[in-house]
Amino acid sequence: MRATSHSHLRADRPRACKDGVVVNDVPSPTDSAPPASRLSGEPPFLAAARGEEPSRTPVWFMRQAGRSLPEYKEARAGTSMLEACRTPELVCEITMQPVRRYGVDAAVFFSDIVVPLAAIGVDIDIVPGTGPVVAEPFRTEADLKRLRNLDPCDVPYITEAIGLLGKELGTTPLIGFAGAPFTLASYLIEGGPSRDHAKTKALMHSAPDVWHGIASRLAAICGEFLRVQVEAGAKAVQLFDSWAGALSEDDYRAFALPHSTAALAGVAQSVPRIHFGVGTGHLLEAMAETGAEISGVDFRVPLDQAAKRLPGKVLQGNLDPALILADEAPLLAATDRVVAAGRDAKGHIFNLGHGVLPESDPGKLKLVVDRVHETTAR
Repeated sequence: MRATSHSHLRADRPRACKDGVVVNDVPSPTDSAPPASRLSGEPPFLAAARGEEPSRTPVWFMRQAGRSLPEYKEARAGTSMLEACRTPELVCEITMQPVRRYGVDAAVFFSDIVVPLAAIGVDIDIVPGTGPVVAEPFRTEADLKRLRNLDPCDVPYITEAIGLLGKELGTTPLIGFAGAPFTLASYLIEGGPSRDHAKTKALMHSAPDVWHGIASRLAAICGEFLRVQVEAGAKAVQLFDSWAGALSEDDYRAFALPHSTAALAGVAQSVPRIHFGVGTGHLLEAMAETGAEISGVDFRVPLDQAAKRLPGKVLQGNLDPALILADEAPLLAATDRVVAAGRDAKGHIFNLGHGVLPESDPGKLKLVVDRVHETTAR
């Protein structure tokens, strides 16, 4: 199988699920929407995402829905992560919590990157303190049969939760997301989190056909998961490639780029797409080739430098999450530096350079949101 083969991205994909039956003729909410440039009062996040002039620099935080919020911990008490992700009312509540508390410019859908894998029958669990753990790792060609296509009927709770959020969010846009094929494949091959991704890299080079078979199936699953969220009402999406930084540029281009491109293609021309990876400063240009309109930049690369490397690209980022734990004065000074550096880009969406740390003080996150809004209001 060649790296560019994506036969699992079906042209006849189901469009929705109703009463357990797949329905193919349900239109996307975006099909009849007027062009963004004609809309009045465009939310700042969407204006910036499209490279337009927002009324202020928009702010949201990766992993804002949970982790550090006391109300999140209360809501999640006694509920496993996967169970929480399958409970629409709980998903709605957790997604809304940071919007209420911080006044961020976008909500990010509360879910997990392994939800679609569990939905198609992969024996995977999210172990507290560890992360995703796979009962039987994927290592051979025979394992490809365990990765079937995702259908909307596999994840009815996603559509239901986004429907509930549509009634709560008002004009605040919802960001859907998925894990990138490389990161998901790494979990499947390693059997869980890994520091060196040694088994994954060995399989790539020793059995490239098996690798591309796994990754192309994951690209189809990711693409469908994104489409389900967009068709339910998400206004943008983000593809997380948490572990891509472990790859050299050559290996990224050969083994990851084609599959991330395919995953994002599922919602092309539909909503703004963000692509983000951790420790991927050496891959910025390559990751931009996936077609994503917005490049997420982690805290290791200043935004003004990223803007020079990615001219004409909207950037997202990139305050070091650890600085939320710092005193107020250095935190605000760092926030101001990120805002200033972001002015060199075509557009800037303020975010952290990775996810919110569990020990973060919600008051400090609110301080950052207010600072960005106050200093960038137009």
